[in-house]
Amino acid sequence: MSRRGTAEKKTEKSDQIYDNQLVNMLVNRIMKHGKKSLAYQIFYRAMKRIQQKTKRNALSVLRQAIGRVTPDIAVKARRVSGSTHQVPLEIASTQGIALAIRWLLGASRKRPGRNMAFKLSSELVDASKGSGDAIRKKQEAHRMAEANRAFAHFR
Repeated sequence: MSRRGTAEKKTEKSDQIYDNQLVNMLVNRIMKHGKKSLAYQIFYRAMKRIQQKTKRNALSVLRQAIGRVTPDIAVKARRVSGSTHQVPLEIASTQGIALAIRWLLGASRKRPGRNMAFKLSSELVDASKGSGDAIRKKQEAHRMAEANRAFAHFR
């Protein structure tokens, strides 16, 4: 634990179109090799495709997808008296959202498809409906936490 206290949360500039922090977090995770403009292009193409496909507001689909994928609980390895236990811990909201974004992007990168915008839009639509690889990852994390509930007292 740090003796100085907690670090202040930095606020980033939000993007021009959606003006949302979730969008910034997502674009920063899409970005590879510092190519942020390319990451924004991919994101905006994906949002346009979601808008056309679902006939709903693309930002609400994004929020719903992230909300459905965000885990409530996860396991963390703790070393107790020589053996390592998987201890279930509750997750803070920002950490849960970061995990959800990571899982969504990982699942969309694994998908077969034409380009990243196509794959990302498909994964977001699936996640908002409650299916897809990212949802499966969340359920797997919850199952692991449930299975290791006996070690909850090691928190």
